Amino acid sequence: MKILGIDYGQSKMGVAVGDTATGLAEPIKVFQISNFKIQILKIIFNDPMIKKIVVGLPHGKMDVEIKEFGVGLEKQTGVEVEFFDETLTTQDAQRLLITSGRKRKSRKEKEDAVAAAIMLEYFIIVGRRSRHRRG
Repeated sequence: MKILGIDYGQSKMGVAVGDTATGLAEPIKVFQISNFKIQILKIIFNDPMIKKIVVGLPHGKMDVEIKEFGVGLEKQTGVEVEFFDETLTTQDAQRLLITSGRKRKSRKEKEDAVAAAIMLEYFIIVGRRSRHRRG
């Protein structure tokens, strides 16, 4: 199943796509908040294989805003939205990008999309573990 991941931020949104069959996720793009909703809707409507959207939830002052965004996105697209703990994914993304040797500007441009990909991979792993325990 193809899943879209969103790292929701105050000024930027990172987007990634993952596949539960492979367990892998790929960073797609970082969007400015001003045009994010239009861009994310284009991605979803142009790819009918996306069956779920996972929105990162950082457990803090943005919780309510993020949940409202997710509920609205599900209503607009008809695609199931699930929330997932994104704690430390930005730090993981920063470490990964630093070790890749990218320059600071390039790292900053990709950081939120990489964080979304990391969150999606964690989401897939947790889903596999819970299915394995039930089965």
